[in-house]
Amino acid sequence: MNIAGKTALVLGAVKGIGKAVGLALAREGARVVLNYFDWEEALDGCRADFAAVGAEALFVRTDLNDTDAVAGLIEKAVERFGGIDILINNIERGGWPVVHGAYTRDQWDLEMATTLRAKRWVFEAALPHLKAAEAGVAINFSSIAGLVGRSGPAGLLFNEGYSAANRGVSLLTETWARMGAPTVRVNEIMLGVFETRHGPGTRGWGLLTAEQRRAILAHTPLGRLGQVEDAARAVTFIIRDAPFMTGAVLRLDGGYALGGDRVGDMPPGVV
Repeated sequence: MNIAGKTALVLGAVKGIGKAVGLALAREGARVVLNYFDWEEALDGCRADFAAVGAEALFVRTDLNDTDAVAGLIEKAVERFGGIDILINNIERGGWPVVHGAYTRDQWDLEMATTLRAKRWVFEAALPHLKAAEAGVAINFSSIAGLVGRSGPAGLLFNEGYSAANRGVSLLTETWARMGAPTVRVNEIMLGVFETRHGPGTRGWGLLTAEQRRAILAHTPLGRLGQVEDAARAVTFIIRDAPFMTGAVLRLDGGYALGGDRVGDMPPGVV
């Protein structure tokens, strides 16, 4: 898909990965609808960044946990730009054992509502417009928490509720790919530990000891955390360069899910 001239709806777009993705699409010539709810202190700087690249941008504040409000977000996007070609389903509530401690019911429910339920209602509302487009693309963001759960060095970062919700995202991705075919492609980017998601740009990272941080990096074969630009490049690849990809999960974690163990030398054998 040629991104120029397309309309992209980006959730969680006022900072971090969502903002980086929105800016990357704007630089490619897309018109962007940028949803946010909290972090309003970052809004003025975000507006300035999009203005600097000459983006046609619409900022819409919507609480996506209010399912009745989702239709209004979609209506505003369509009213302003005539349709939706691209949906970046970047919304989550990350559960940190090191921050939140033992689960409360409210914490569990909020993670399920934000990480899983909100994605579903947004996709359902956007799907008719994605189908009406010449070619539609939806990308769900998820976490490797759905694979590794509360285990290993990342056990301080991922609660089991957050992990369960992210495993559910992969099921939604597969189902939605069937619903959208053949004109709408639906794929998933499964993130590892990123600077702005479970990394140094978050309050939980500061609660880890130096040894706990080193353990996370040691468990990651590439030896570093993800940068927002890594996620933005993956998004533009899926939209522009992967027209035969749907229902797929692109794991973007520096190899964390593999673990940090190296392959040893081949033993001499006995024959």
